[in-house]
Amino acid sequence: MQYRHPLPLAAVTLAVAAVLPAHAQSNVTLYGRLNVSLEHADASRSPRDRAVSRESNNRSVIGFRGTEDLGDGYQAVFQIEGSLALDTGVGPSLANRDTRVGINTPYGLVFAGNWGTPYLLSTSGFDPWYPTTAGYMALMANGSAPTVDNTTTTASFDRRQQNVVQYWSPTWNGLTGKLAYSFNEGAIGPGGGKPSLWSSSVTWDQGPWNLALAHEEHHDYQGPHLTDTATKLGAAYRFGVWRIATAAERLRYETPTGPLRRDSAYVSATWQIGRGSLRASFTHAGEGKGPAGAKVGFISAGADTGAHQWTLGYDHTLSPRTGLYAYVTRIDNQARAAYDLAINPLGVSAGERPTVFALGMRHAF
Repeated sequence: MQYRHPLPLAAVTLAVAAVLPAHAQSNVTLYGRLNVSLEHADASRSPRDRAVSRESNNRSVIGFRGTEDLGDGYQAVFQIEGSLALDTGVGPSLANRDTRVGINTPYGLVFAGNWGTPYLLSTSGFDPWYPTTAGYMALMANGSAPTVDNTTTTASFDRRQQNVVQYWSPTWNGLTGKLAYSFNEGAIGPGGGKPSLWSSSVTWDQGPWNLALAHEEHHDYQGPHLTDTATKLGAAYRFGVWRIATAAERLRYETPTGPLRRDSAYVSATWQIGRGSLRASFTHAGEGKGPAGAKVGFISAGADTGAHQWTLGYDHTLSPRTGLYAYVTRIDNQARAAYDLAINPLGVSAGERPTVFALGMRHAF
């Protein structure tokens, strides 16, 4: 599935701001998320001692966002968000997270900036441990790319993409469509290619159901005229104190020696108990299918290249903004697989099985 000509819609809609009169000052909100955990990590089947006790930052952020009413159903929207190194206090960035400026219209939202792709956003809410060390990106989407362009972390489909324009449709009976394009910006990929990205999703949120279908294409990421694709289908259902979520994904990479494909599946269950919840999840990554020796990111072709990850934990809400949590997560790699934790990786080798015990606290403001 390919798309063409993103610029006319974006250009026309953004240009509306130049002709609409301002009717109010911007409403600005300061917000943030602080999330840190104390962890003990180790890896079995390892030739050396990997045991480590650590304090881990789980993508803490601080930001500003706001709107300005332009009249006739139009709004200017903006957001500036940066990361916080809650564990060390070193190297915070002003705008390396979800950052944008755009126009919200009766016909949808158009914006430009640095933002998570529709593919990422379509099912991230299905994972009760997103974004922590236990996040499902370890196996789903072939790793995590927190802020990248078209030439970095090119294996991952879990991306916050730089130089991106997005369109989000109005919601109609719970149905919403999203479309994104990331510009080449003159970057040169492997073999002289000109890499770019398309991403799209359709979601339906109605009553107890949440459904998602997403597709993303990476052009020239592995070489000239080679296209990588990801397709994902997800569903979540809430009944009483239970919520069940599942997703299935197919990744396909065009490499110079031939296509490399891998399928994966995810399921999670959340059981609400008063102010707390028990949470469990399981992810399975199948063996890579393709020419001998083909490898992209964590995915390799051949036998014994699959893995699965399971997580079990408890989350306790202290207030609407503050909570405590504890979990244990483990990745079981087959003999030739080397999947690692997507956030706060341990640095495992083929056949190793990383395990993390975590006790954490989060606060939102």
